[in-house]
Amino acid sequence: MREFNLGDGLSVSTIGLGAMGMSAYYGATDETEAIATLHRAVDLGVTLIDTAEAYGPFENEKLIGRALGNRRDEIIIATKASAETDDDGTIHGRNGTPEYIRRACERSLRHLGMDVIDLYYLHRVDPAVPIEESVGGLAELVEEGKVRHIGLSEASAPTLRRAQAVHPIAAVQSEFSLFARDMLVNDEKAVADELGIGVVAFSPLGRGVLTDGVKSLDDLDPSDARRGLPRFQPDAFEANRRLVDKVESIAQGYGASVAQIALAWVISEGVVPIPGTRHRRRLEENVKAASIVLSDADRRQLREALPTAEIVGSRDGIDAPVGTDR
Repeated sequence: MREFNLGDGLSVSTIGLGAMGMSAYYGATDETEAIATLHRAVDLGVTLIDTAEAYGPFENEKLIGRALGNRRDEIIIATKASAETDDDGTIHGRNGTPEYIRRACERSLRHLGMDVIDLYYLHRVDPAVPIEESVGGLAELVEEGKVRHIGLSEASAPTLRRAQAVHPIAAVQSEFSLFARDMLVNDEKAVADELGIGVVAFSPLGRGVLTDGVKSLDDLDPSDARRGLPRFQPDAFEANRRLVDKVESIAQGYGASVAQIALAWVISEGVVPIPGTRHRRRLEENVKAASIVLSDADRRQLREALPTAEIVGSRDGIDAPVGTDR
C-alpha cells in the first residue's frame, strides 16, 4: 500500500477505511465480522481508520478501541466533533464552540481508549461560531498533546482559507466520487491544493451505487438510512444505475470491478478515499484499487459517462447554496 501526504506533515495510506457502517445507519451489524474487517485492513496496509462520535453515537469509537487498541502504532485514527451530543446519546444542533470541541475530544479519547487522536475533524462548520474560534479550540488541543493534526469536513473554499490562517489544516473531508464532484466545481479542491491541505473523500462509491452490491433497492436493509435519500428514491435510483452501467465497459478493460474503477478515479484526482465496508471481502476488493492506474483518456471518459446534469437527486437532501459550508 502506497502512502499519500495530506497536509501538516501527515501521511496516510492511499486508501483508508470508513468505519461508520459497522455501527450505524446501514442496518443490522455484525461486530465479529466488523472486528475481523478492521484487523484485515491493517494487515493489508490500510493505516487511516475513520470514525466519529456521531456513529452510534459513540459505539463506533468504542468498537475501534476494542478492535485496534493493541495495534495503535500501526494506524492513524481520525474522529470528529459532531453535532452537540449529550453523554446519553441525545443529539442537538451543531456546536463549534471551543468548549464543546474540548468536551467532545476528551470523551472520544475515553471511548477509543487512547491518549491522542491523530486527526481530529470539526464534523460540520457551525454557522453561529466563527471558524476562527472553532479552529482556535482545535489548535489548543494540539498544543496540549491531545490531538496531532486537525481537519474540517464539508467546508467551503473561503472557510478553508480562514481556517488555515489560524492553524495548519491537515485535511478537509467531503463527499467526493464520480457521483459527487462538487469539490471540483466549487473550487474547494483547488483551494485545498493551493493551501497544502489534503482531501479525504467519504462515500467515494456513491453510498454504494458505484458497486455491484446495491443493484436494487431490495439490496438495502429495511432500516438502512439510504432509503430516505433523494438518489435512492425508486425513479432516481433506476436512472442513476443506468449511468453506472456505462462504467462497466471501462472496468472490464482493466479486469476490475466498477467499485475498483470508481476508487481509482478518486485516487487519480489526488484524493484519499475512505470507502466504508463491514465485510472483509469488500475491503479486499477496495484495496486492490490502489494498484490501478487510469489513463488520462479513461479518466475523461469516466467523467463524461456520468455527466453531473444527468445524475438524479441531490446527494444528501441538504438544500445548501452552491459553494457554502454544508
